[in-house]
Amino acid sequence: MIVIINSGVANVRSVQKAIEKAGLEAKIGEDPDDLRGAKGIVLPGVGAFRRGMEYLEQKGFVGPLRKWMEGDGPLLGICLGFQLLCAESEEFGLHRGLGLFPGRVKRFPRGLKVPHMGWNSIRLKKRDPLLEGIPEGSYFYFVHSYCLEETDPSLVLATTEYGIIFPSVVRRGRVYATQFHPEKSQALGLRLLQNFGKICQC
Repeated sequence: MIVIINSGVANVRSVQKAIEKAGLEAKIGEDPDDLRGAKGIVLPGVGAFRRGMEYLEQKGFVGPLRKWMEGDGPLLGICLGFQLLCAESEEFGLHRGLGLFPGRVKRFPRGLKVPHMGWNSIRLKKRDPLLEGIPEGSYFYFVHSYCLEETDPSLVLATTEYGIIFPSVVRRGRVYATQFHPEKSQALGLRLLQNFGKICQC
């Protein structure tokens, strides 16, 4: 069972449908008790960083999420969920995140149209079980105005270029994050979710 955390800033039902279409069992977690029995966790999100972190704190998810990650539990962050796993974000002020991935989430440079919306390709930096069967240059669907500009290079599985080159897939232990939306990325997005299911041994 994969538990999709209701981060308060995501259409969690669309993520659930995609995971189920990938052949996996999934449910939406509304509070920390819903994490019991999970083989994997998905942290989705769209919108503002501060609101997402406040919601996780109000619902009591922050402590259990940190414990899960410290225990090497499989987790997949998607879009804002990726950013919430980072050290901090400068979106509407400076705000601390969950701190798993070092670096600051920043707005795209001036002169670029934001949000970065639509299909864009990834450049593979490392082969990984999450990206099994996903070729170099594959296209995924993005919607975001902020990104993690820099982090530890050893954690980066793939990058994407939009004015700047930014990490679009990262991994630390068995915690993964994608800046794009696999649930909106058709066949390759489903393949990535299936790969995550294998990592979770679902």
